[in-house]
Amino acid sequence: MEISQIPAHEWEQWVEENDGVVLDVREPSEWELGTLPGAIKSSLSELPSSLDSLDSKRPTLVVCRSGGRSLQAAMYLTMCGFEKAANMAGGMQALGMQP
Repeated sequence: MEISQIPAHEWEQWVEENDGVVLDVREPSEWELGTLPGAIKSSLSELPSSLDSLDSKRPTLVVCRSGGRSLQAAMYLTMCGFEKAANMAGGMQALGMQP
């Protein structure tokens, strides 16, 4: 399964060009460090129960601390029928927003 890897510094451009949304799958304690403007927050463990609140037709850029959990989440969304799920490569660390 091929998941698009979007360089962290291009996240805003990707969202704008795709009329997409950002899904932050970090834990609540990590959200306290800051998140991307307008991001939907659902930790990876809560994602299955949050699916109904997400729009599977809307391109979704998934973000986490370093890109690992968000890649898992993007693959999961794709398996659940989301038309376009992408991973923010390098995560919040790449933007300098999380140690």
